[in-house]
Amino acid sequence: MLHRQETAGLVAITQPTHSWIAGCLARMWEEQCGFTPREEVCLAAEQHDIGWVVWETAPTLNFETGYPHNFMELPTEIHTQIWSGAKKLALPFGRYATLLVSLHGTGLFERFRNWQESPASSRLVKAYLEQEYDFQEQLIANLKNDSHYASYATPEIIDRNRSLVALWDTLSLTLCMGLREERQFHQVPTVSGEMTLTLTPMENDIIKVNPWVFEQNEVTLVYEGRLLQEKFVDETAMRNALENATWVSIVNRLIPA
Repeated sequence: MLHRQETAGLVAITQPTHSWIAGCLARMWEEQCGFTPREEVCLAAEQHDIGWVVWETAPTLNFETGYPHNFMELPTEIHTQIWSGAKKLALPFGRYATLLVSLHGTGLFERFRNWQESPASSRLVKAYLEQEYDFQEQLIANLKNDSHYASYATPEIIDRNRSLVALWDTLSLTLCMGLREERQFHQVPTVSGEMTLTLTPMENDIIKVNPWVFEQNEVTLVYEGRLLQEKFVDETAMRNALENATWVSIVNRLIPA
C-alpha cells in the first residue's frame, strides 16, 4: 500500500494500482527507447507487484502511525512471504514476464539492504534469494531452449528489461505518492545507452518531463485511492473503515518540458 498525503486526509493506494500505472507508462514508452519482447516486458511492469494482491485484501495496521502499513513499513518476514509467492501468481501469465517479476523482487533486496541489520531478517532474505536465484536460472535455461524467446534471454537484454521495470516502478511510486519537487532519474536505458530523466511538478498535478520519452504528445494517468480521515488503534476498525472509505480519483497529466 502507498500513502499519499492530501489536505483532506491520507489517500491509500494499493500496490496493484501502482503496478498498473507502471504498466501504463511502459505501454506508452517511446519506441526509440525501445525494448523487446515489448508485450511481455509491459506485462511484467503491470504485474510486478502481483505478490501483494492477497495482502491488500486485508492490510495490517501500523500501530505507531494509526494507518495501514505502507509498503516500506512491513517486517522482513512479510516482505519475503509476499515476494516468494509472486512467481506462482505471475507464472500463469507467461515465463518471460514471470522472470522479470522475480528479478524485480530480488533486485529490491539487493539494493535496499536494511535487512542486514538483523540476524533473523538476514536468514529470511538469504533463504528467499537462494530460492529465487535457482528459480531464475531454471527459467532462463528454459527460455533459451525456446526458439521464440532464446534471443530475448541473453544477459544483456534481460538486465536492460529488468532495469526498465525498476524504472517504471520508481516513476509510478513517485507519481502515486505525489511529486512535490523536481526529481531526476539517472541511468535510464535507451537504445544507444543511458540518459537522465527529469520530472518537474506544476499546478493541478501537471508534470513536465524532460526529455520526452512517450509516444503520445501528452500522457494522462487516472488512478484511484481511498481517503482515510482518521487514525486507528484497532486493526479490524481500520479494515472496516478502509472498505467503506470514500474513493478518490487522481489525475496526472505528463507534458513535454
